[in-house]
Amino acid sequence: MTATYMMSMLFGLACGQVMSFCFPTEYTMHVERKECAYCLTINTTICAGYCMTRDINGKLFLPKYALSQDVCTYKDFMYKTVEIPGCPRHVTPYFSYPVAVSCNCGKCNTDYSDCIHEAIKTNYCTKPQKSYVVGFSI
Repeated sequence: MTATYMMSMLFGLACGQVMSFCFPTEYTMHVERKECAYCLTINTTICAGYCMTRDINGKLFLPKYALSQDVCTYKDFMYKTVEIPGCPRHVTPYFSYPVAVSCNCGKCNTDYSDCIHEAIKTNYCTKPQKSYVVGFSI
């Protein structure tokens, strides 16, 4: 192997360990209310990816702020609101959801993020589906 090839391999490995890969990713979610006739399928973006963390062996002896467990989270986001079809008049048919504009690696903020270890596997419809066509931002 040439020296140039070997140096580029080492550089690539070093950058891969230092850089984080956290970015908006397409996500499909299903929304339904028990009072409404339909389930709404919504395509949005969420933050997903890999963030560098440091987890040392002596963590039992260190305060929590000394440990760095960054997650891929929202840097900038906006809310969109859609109307769930087939709802009776006494039920509010609107559903708001976040749309990731940009992401970064940082501490998980429970004010606007779901900071769970494992995703809940209930993203499906039990009623007839309608795809999201018209919505408005608030």
